[in-house]
Amino acid sequence: MNRKIRERIRDDLVKMSNSLFFFWLKCIKLIVILGVLWHQYLYWGENMISNQILQTTIEGLKGITRIELSVIDPEGKVLASTLKDPGDFESAVAAFTDSPADSQEMQGYQFFKVYDEIQLEYILVAQGSSEDSFMVGKIAAFQIQNLLIAYKERFDKDNFIKNLLLDNLLLVDIYSRAKKLHIQTDASRIVFLVEAENVKDNTAIEASLNTLCNQADFVTAVDETNIILVKDLHDGDSRKDIEKIAKSLWQGLKKETGGNLRISYGTVVKEIKEVSKSYKEAKMALDVGKIFFDSRNVVAYSELGIGRLIYQLPIPLCKMFIKEIFGGKSPDEFDEETLTTIYKFFENNLNVSETSRQLFIHRNTLVYRLDKLQKMTGLDLRVFEDAITFKIALMVVKYMRYMENYDY
Repeated sequence: MNRKIRERIRDDLVKMSNSLFFFWLKCIKLIVILGVLWHQYLYWGENMISNQILQTTIEGLKGITRIELSVIDPEGKVLASTLKDPGDFESAVAAFTDSPADSQEMQGYQFFKVYDEIQLEYILVAQGSSEDSFMVGKIAAFQIQNLLIAYKERFDKDNFIKNLLLDNLLLVDIYSRAKKLHIQTDASRIVFLVEAENVKDNTAIEASLNTLCNQADFVTAVDETNIILVKDLHDGDSRKDIEKIAKSLWQGLKKETGGNLRISYGTVVKEIKEVSKSYKEAKMALDVGKIFFDSRNVVAYSELGIGRLIYQLPIPLCKMFIKEIFGGKSPDEFDEETLTTIYKFFENNLNVSETSRQLFIHRNTLVYRLDKLQKMTGLDLRVFEDAITFKIALMVVKYMRYMENYDY
């Protein structure tokens, strides 16, 4: 009896292990398929030329040659045309698509095939059966072919930069794809982040950045709020040079868009794999700048100081700190006169004489206010350690107020 039970248990365990094996095998297959689909999406996601670009191209060629041109997809749909009434090309396109010829004359038109590598992408149609129509059609097809190549390379680079910024690429993929796209891997780069008060200005900002930048720079966006510039730098560019670049960008974009802008930037990186680090720094500089440097239009990550640390503190810890320092009272609840005195005293590096002069009050009046504040808080701002504590407390309160009003 015991033997039969053991055999049955063994058989059940074998069946269970087989079921688990096939379950995990299916999971692995699914992950592989999803990975392939995701890779295809990253690589081929945005490489088509817009109909507007096609229309502009053939209109320009028609203006020079006076030959009517049309661009049609392999199904016979007219995508762009200089003809007022292009007519129906479906049957003619279907016959031409099925033929092995790359060019053909039919029904008084010249037909040309335009390939994206080996895939048929467009049919270029030139009106007329003359030799001139044939030559113009061939030139137009060649032009669109070059546009396809250029746009594919451009959008492949754009997808690569986006995924690089978001840390979506393995280290080996970064270098292999950079090599394939002819992107230098060891150049000095820095990431600038541009945020407009009005999101509608982003299109104009992106267009302006493309005109202001050189070919080695990359302009892209990973969300609807910011435009990103990955800037190629010269080896000798100093911190002041980078600051000048940032201010020049702000002035140029302000002039072009007329809207309110804020620019932040990270630190310089030497390797392409570190570009995402500079992006994260620029993102933090933008957020921290809104809290502690709200009057500045340009904020650098390297200038954030202690604000960078405060920004990463959890709110419960901040509340505990304020309660320990000030009891139940918050420093931003002081009257306006007291707050003005505090901020001006900090601005003048704890100098009593200079602060009283700028506030247009007697030195003894300032001393009286500082003594009064000491009785209220137990902190003497004339003592360096107490001044630091008070300064940090003011910044923590400012951070807490910002986070309370932050729109998630």
